[in-house]
Amino acid sequence: MSYVIAVASTADLPYEYLKEHGIPFIRYGYTMDGKSYEDDCKEETKANIYAQMRQGKTLKTNAINPYSYYEFLKKYAEDGQDIIFLDMTQKISSSYSNSLAAVNELKKDYPDRKIVSMDTLCVSGGLGFLVKQMVKRKEEGMSYDEVLAWGEENKLKIAHRFTVDDLNYLKAGGRVSNFSALIGSMLSIKPVLYVPDEGTLEVAQKIRGRKKALNTILSSIKADLEGVDTKGAEIDILHADCLDDARYIKSELKKAFPGLKEVNITSLGVVIGAHCGPGLIAVFYFCNKRRP
Repeated sequence: MSYVIAVASTADLPYEYLKEHGIPFIRYGYTMDGKSYEDDCKEETKANIYAQMRQGKTLKTNAINPYSYYEFLKKYAEDGQDIIFLDMTQKISSSYSNSLAAVNELKKDYPDRKIVSMDTLCVSGGLGFLVKQMVKRKEEGMSYDEVLAWGEENKLKIAHRFTVDDLNYLKAGGRVSNFSALIGSMLSIKPVLYVPDEGTLEVAQKIRGRKKALNTILSSIKADLEGVDTKGAEIDILHADCLDDARYIKSELKKAFPGLKEVNITSLGVVIGAHCGPGLIAVFYFCNKRRP
């Protein structure tokens, strides 16, 4: 029986990758200047949006409702395919509960199909990292059940480490208070964040200064990978209009772990970018255990 791995645009995978591997993706919506758009995962769109954000324009994002998830996934069930769907962790977004409601209805309408909405406990590039690993194994010949089991077994081994440049974006999303954002901005405080096993978003450290925050991320990565065989491994870096910082992180990682197969740099998608702002740097990789 054939099956499909489908994702949301918030996996922040490049459009070219999604197209090359035939991965269907549902597009989150957002508005700017009163106009509505859909997240197309294309580099030119990201560059344009971040340029406008740096000019002071704001984005508002829209959750995907259960009906839209249902309609998106229904065509694959109708085609006789089983479905693995991956979206953001339920602790950060309503996406999982909405997609799960759609999947439960689909399973009633197509009882012969295997349909799962996986609580990935990942977000953004961590979700994308998980998707790429599962797609790789599907293309290598793993069955539906094998790929799903692999994903469940390994999702908590994906580390998420990142920092933001402007606390006001986290303030707007309710992640920090107005006072904390004001004081943090005055003192150039840069929070270094991570995603623990619960799939929430937590502050690991509060660092004064951008360069120190980047170096703190590097130190944390080195600690995570101490004793880990990194030969042939991959690390993904996402950036929101701060390519030089991404290149710095890549250079330092290549020095620290010369056996790495690849350190990939990709632009952050606009939906997550709307909540974090230009200047976000995030790094994703396999580790033995998530920790602060």
